[in-house]
Amino acid sequence: MKIALIGYGKMGHAIEEIAVQRGHEIVLKVGFENIGDNTIENIKKADVAIEFTGPEVAFDNVIKCLDAGVPVVSGSTGWLQRFNEAKTHCTQNNGALLYSSNFSVGVNIFFAINKKLAELVAPHPEYQVSITELHHTQKKDAPSGTAITLAEGIMSSFKQKKKWVNETTNNQAELEIISERQDPAPGTHTIVYKSDIDDIEIKHTAHNRKGFASGAVLAAEFLQNKKGIYTMSDVLGL
Repeated sequence: MKIALIGYGKMGHAIEEIAVQRGHEIVLKVGFENIGDNTIENIKKADVAIEFTGPEVAFDNVIKCLDAGVPVVSGSTGWLQRFNEAKTHCTQNNGALLYSSNFSVGVNIFFAINKKLAELVAPHPEYQVSITELHHTQKKDAPSGTAITLAEGIMSSFKQKKKWVNETTNNQAELEIISERQDPAPGTHTIVYKSDIDDIEIKHTAHNRKGFASGAVLAAEFLQNKKGIYTMSDVLGL
């Protein structure tokens, strides 16, 4: 495949390394130093685009890839208030879009475990649930997109939880997410169900970015020549 990397920070470099190892060619690399190269004409040189940028530009980058007619894999977080717009644009342009808050195979298995555990615990009101996420200090958004996905998985069974909040709370209609930042920390997510009798805890800890990067390349391989809107669950058959 020919791949366009929209976003060439630490994650972009990790994706490039794995993509090249898997025999792919990087035909476009867009970072802060060459933002002018982020054009529809240049994106069209690729079979698939992988977009890892910031919340302030992610939506525009996804739309640009769709306008170029190039399938786009997006891992940027903090922009999902406009995700429905992106999905509509993708459908109207007969494009292909794959979004995930986390591309790690392990994390996506963790998502599935989280949803199943929530289903099992939900009928037992004596348990109080909370999420804690730990990341490095350079992470721009809080809570993490992974934590939000975990929260959505819990709320699909805990119908009394109407929204998540990024703070401690005693409101039964709110799901508590606590964000902690320290270096070095690629990412740890913990879900705890507490009761007077016992606690149930599940946790995922990333050791480096390789899991995220390899998952993103796997997603790009999956998305090539496809149309429609997908997630990592489609890629992994979860």
